[in-house]
Amino acid sequence: MPPPRAPWTGQPDPTDNARVNDDLIKRLVALDTCAVSDALDHLGIPGATTGIGPMWPGCPRIAGRARTVEVADAASIPGGGRHMATSTVAAATAGDVIVIANRGRTDVSCWGDIIATAAQVNGVAGTVVDGACRDVDAVAALGYPLWARAAVPVTARGRIADRANDVPVPFAGITVHPQDLVLADGSGVVFLPSSRAAEIIETAERLAARQEAMIAAIRGGASVVEVMADARFRSALGGNA
Repeated sequence: MPPPRAPWTGQPDPTDNARVNDDLIKRLVALDTCAVSDALDHLGIPGATTGIGPMWPGCPRIAGRARTVEVADAASIPGGGRHMATSTVAAATAGDVIVIANRGRTDVSCWGDIIATAAQVNGVAGTVVDGACRDVDAVAALGYPLWARAAVPVTARGRIADRANDVPVPFAGITVHPQDLVLADGSGVVFLPSSRAAEIIETAERLAARQEAMIAAIRGGASVVEVMADARFRSALGGNA
């Protein structure tokens, strides 16, 4: 029998949000980024990124809550700033995704094997970087999921550092807020605003079911020309999406 709920205090129980998020994350990781991107398009919500991919073959799909890190030149931060993402990783909990915003810069690394080890110990789901990473062989050996624009050997030390943590950040043309949901797979990375995550996931599930039905029809002998134009499949979202 589950423990009794705490008495109502006039404020929402924060564990309710955690339960909802966990349920949504389980549903989200069963989808792929293409279905979610299509759902975002259908709903008119920005969230799909381009140019960011998995850093090692077989990198598993991940989904989780965004923990954001904004990066800046170390020289612009008093004292040179903290080493990249260390405080965010130390505070992260199981299922979080580290989101590092370096405005697409690829001449210096934002992530390596030491910080990946710390993240893995904390149960972090993975890391996505709008910029470069390094130590790819070692990160792959850890089995730690990592997405970035490029891999370079150049260290962050003395070059870039944390500007801010758990704040809204620009990431590949998308503004990502802490606790937004993240999905990353072989096709790239998408973000779901937390306030509309349930709607996006429901729409993506319907789109995924439509695609499965289209593939089944083709395997059953239907012409791909006919299937792609068939109103039965377009009606899955009540329109021509």
